[in-house]
Amino acid sequence: MLTLPLDPTDDRANPAFKDAAACTQWLAQLQLTNLQHANTTLRTQLDEFNRYPMRGLERLRTLELLRETVSHVQGDYAKKLFARPLPLSKSELSVLQSIAGLWQGMVTGYQRCLQNYIAGDQQLTPYGAQLCQRCLMYSGLQILEYLRTSYEFDGQLWHQMHALYAFAEEQGLHQTEVEDKLNTHDHKSSCSTIYIKVLLAARAHPEELSRSQLQLLDRWLSQWSSTLSLERNYAASKGDALPLAVDLDGTQELQQAAQTKQHGSNPRFLAMVPLSKLLRVKIILLQQGQTPQQLELGSGINSTDCAALLTRLHKHWCEERPERMAERHSTTRETRACYGLEDVYAHIANKPFRTKDKGGKISNEARSQIATFGRVLSDTGHDDDPMETWQIEDESILGARLLRQEAGGARLSPRQIIATHHAEAAASTLGVIAWLTVTRNGQLRAGVRHLPGTPQAVEIKTASANPSALAEAVALLLPALPKLKIPASLIIPRNLFQAGHMLEITSSSGEKQNVKLGFSVEKGLDYERVSFTPTTL
Repeated sequence: MLTLPLDPTDDRANPAFKDAAACTQWLAQLQLTNLQHANTTLRTQLDEFNRYPMRGLERLRTLELLRETVSHVQGDYAKKLFARPLPLSKSELSVLQSIAGLWQGMVTGYQRCLQNYIAGDQQLTPYGAQLCQRCLMYSGLQILEYLRTSYEFDGQLWHQMHALYAFAEEQGLHQTEVEDKLNTHDHKSSCSTIYIKVLLAARAHPEELSRSQLQLLDRWLSQWSSTLSLERNYAASKGDALPLAVDLDGTQELQQAAQTKQHGSNPRFLAMVPLSKLLRVKIILLQQGQTPQQLELGSGINSTDCAALLTRLHKHWCEERPERMAERHSTTRETRACYGLEDVYAHIANKPFRTKDKGGKISNEARSQIATFGRVLSDTGHDDDPMETWQIEDESILGARLLRQEAGGARLSPRQIIATHHAEAAASTLGVIAWLTVTRNGQLRAGVRHLPGTPQAVEIKTASANPSALAEAVALLLPALPKLKIPASLIIPRNLFQAGHMLEITSSSGEKQNVKLGFSVEKGLDYERVSFTPTTL
C-alpha cells in the first residue's frame, strides 16, 4: 500500500480556482509572457489548491486542465538552464528550484486524488491507472530536471518514484496504457514505460551529454521503453547483456543486477537483451550507410555522431563495467587547478599573455610583479591567481575525479581545458573536463581526461608576409611520445584552425619554429587540438 506522506487539507485554503470551471476562467487570463511570474503564479495557486479540500473527481478534472499550461511554462522556463556553466548562479539555481517545485506540486495534486482512490472513492475507480501514471510522470520530470542540469538531488525523489511504481504494480495498473496528449511519441503511456524511461535516462550519465544529445535520448527512450519490462526474477545466458536492477524499497537508481540482488529488499530486474540487440543493429546499419532518419533516430545528427552516441548508451546500459585501461587509485591529495587556455598558458609559462608595453617590451612594473608573484597583478593591485584548490578523489595516468574544496569558484563547463598541479609533481598535467556535477552541499565534482605529455606554453601567430595581418594567440605544445606512438600536437584557441595554414611558434625561451597545420584531432569548448609538421616558409 502507498505510504507516501501528505499534509492534511485545510478549510482555510483559498486558491484562485476551486473547481474545473473556475480553473478554465483563471487560465484564460493568466499572463504567460513573463515566464518567472507565470511559474511563480502557477506554483503558488497550485500549492493553495492542493491544500483545499474537495471531491477527488473534481480535483482530477481541474488538474487535467492545468497540465498543458504547466508543461508550456516549464518547458520554456527550463531553457534558461540549457548549457549553463556550473555551479549555477543564484538566479539560475532559483529557476531550477522553482521548476522542481512546480513539478512536485503536480505530483502532490494527483497524489491527493490517488489518496481518495485508495480510500474507496467510487467516482475515481475508473481512473486508477491514470492517477498512477500522472504521479509517476511528474515525479520523473522532477528527477530529469536535476539530471539535465547535473545537480545531485535528495534520494527521497527516487523513493517517491519507486513507491509510486510499486503501488501501481501491486494494483495491477503498471502496464495499463492511458491517454496522454503531452506524450508526443504516440499520445499514450503507462506507468511502466515512464518508470523505465527515467531509470534508463539516469543510467545514461546525462552529465556527459550535450543538449542535442539529451534531446535525442529523450526521444529514443520514449520509443524504446515500451519494449522493456521489469520482472521479479531474471535469468542471464552467457554472452547476453546482463540485466539491471532497482530496489523498490530503496533510494537508489538502477544498479548492476548482482549488487541489487545481494543488498536490495524488494528488487526488480530489467532485462537488457532486447535493447542491446536493437542498439547493435542500428549501429551496424549506420556504419553500413543508412541515415538516422531512415532508422527513425531523428534528424539533425550525422551517422557517425549518431553511432557514437548509440555505442556510448550501449556501454552504460548493456555492458558490464569493464576494467579500466589504467588502474585508478583512491586518494585524498590536494591539487591546484586552472581553466581556459590563457590562464593555463599563464600558469605554465609563469607569465600572462601580452604583458608588453606599446614599445613591444615588458614593462618594469610587470617584470617586478612577475618576479614577486609569478604573474602580473590586476589593475587593482590584487593578485588574480587563477589557481583553485581541489581534492583528488581517485586518479590514474588517463584521468582523475576531482572535488573542489570551496563551494564558490570559477564556473566550468564540460569539454573545457584544465591544468592541474599538485605539490609532488614536477610539472603540470593538462586535461579536458569530461563531466561535471554539483553535490548537494554545492561543491563541484569533475571528471578529467588527461592529455598525453607535459605541456609547454608557446605563443603562435599566423605566418604572413604582411605584418599587419598577423594573428597572435597563446597555445600549448604537447610533445611527441615515441614509445606510445603519439605525435606532437598543438592546443590552440577554438575556431583558429585551418588545415594547411602556416603558423610561427615561439617557445618560452624565444626560439621560433614555422609549422604547417595538419588535421583537427579533437575540438573542445575553448580549444582545438591539432596536428602539425615543421616546415620552412
